[in-house]
This record gives sequence, structure tokens and C-alpha cells, in this order.
Amino acid sequence: MESSSSLNNLYFKRPLLIKKKIVGLKNKSGKNNTGRITSFHKGGGHKKKYRKITFQRNKNFIGIVTSIEYDPFRNSHIASVFDFFNKTYCYILATNNLKIGDIIKSGLISDIKSGHSTQIIKVPVGSYVNNISLTPQKHAQISRSAGTFSTILEVNNKFSKVKFCSGKQKIISSSCFCTIGIVSNQFFFLKTLGKAGRARWLNKRPVVRGVAMNPIDHPHGGGEGKKSGRKTLVTPWGKPTKGVKTSKRT
Repeated sequence: MESSSSLNNLYFKRPLLIKKKIVGLKNKSGKNNTGRITSFHKGGGHKKKYRKITFQRNKNFIGIVTSIEYDPFRNSHIASVFDFFNKTYCYILATNNLKIGDIIKSGLISDIKSGHSTQIIKVPVGSYVNNISLTPQKHAQISRSAGTFSTILEVNNKFSKVKFCSGKQKIISSSCFCTIGIVSNQFFFLKTLGKAGRARWLNKRPVVRGVAMNPIDHPHGGGEGKKSGRKTLVTPWGKPTKGVKTSKRT
């Protein structure tokens, strides 16, 4: 019989990464090409590599899930899939209840099952879908974050009405592709960092209040004690920010 240590190595082995689908990216740290800070509170994060995800699943495809992995660039899990037709591997967004060994299909040969990618015209009304493309023959853009989904409200031969997680309803072509189910890691929003160091690992720098700065650094800065010295709250560049209408659009 195999020892307990060999069994642990068998079932808890780290998933094999697809090297051809992983590229290195430089951390911009919120700065532009001249080195000036254009986006505050960023920098110093842990080095990470980008996984190329297949968002355009409109070709006929039958594969088996080989691993469920963590992706540092998104809050949902990803799944590595082996394609039986082309004998290649690819990454896709993992849906809820997707397990290693599951068979998934894409294109016109797919079924109405969780993780399968098919045209909206084939999806029953009221189904939850994700990874939706807005135009045919284009990569998916809608419902790609952890725990998100959209609902099919109406379907006909030409157009379909889809309700997004935000509550917005949109009419798109029925020939667009979508993935059945809900995106994985739906309880991501319950995660707490617990300490400041974890925020620094995630490329997040501290946020300093304007009233704690000097007058040269912020319009709220300076003064005796804790007071801003202004009647209206403004941005670091002097524009009103709270309780003031800043846009003409309604």
C-alpha cells in the first residue's frame, strides 16, 4: 500500500500551470510614461503574472477540466481545460460547481449545462448566464466578475433581452454567445484583509485624509486643531466633491 505521505502528494499537489498562457507584466504603480503619479494609492504590490483567458468561446470545442486555479488579476477562479480536438490547453472562467474531470462544450455542439458556452437563442428564459458577448463573433464583456450573472428575460429569433447584475436591461443579438451558470467564488465580497500588510501585497497604498495634510498638499490641509477651514468639501485640485452637482447628465 502507498504511504500516507504519497497519498497527500497525490491529492494536494499544486496544479500545473500552462506556461504558454502566462505572461509577465510590469507593475505601473499608478504612474504614466513620464513617471508622474496619475492614479493615487497604488504601488509596491507583489509581482504577478497574467493568465490569458479564452473569453471568445464560439468555436466547437469539447474539453475536460484539468485544474481549478487562482488568478491574481481577477477575483474569480479560473479553470484549465484540455481540448480533445486540437490537443491543447486553455484557461476559461470557472463557474460555480465546476470540478476537475467535468466535460465542458462550446459552440453549436454545446448543451444547456453549467460551464457550457452556447448562443443565447438556445438558452431557456429565466436562466442565469455569464461571460456574455455584446456582438456576435466578439469576446465576452459582461458578467465576468466573481459571483456575477445575468438573467435571460426574452428570446426571439433576432434579439433577446438580458438583465445584468446591476439591474440594467439591454437588447442584444440572439446569436451572441454566453456561458451557462454563475461565475465562481461568489462569496468573494465577504473576504476581509485583516491587516494593512495584505493591502500592500495587493498593490494598495494608504489613503491619507486631506485635513491631516499641510496647506501646500491639499485645500483641506493646515489650520489649528481638526478643521478643514472650508465650507465645501473639495478634491485635491479644488473642485467640489460632495453635495454638489458636477455633471449635466441625469
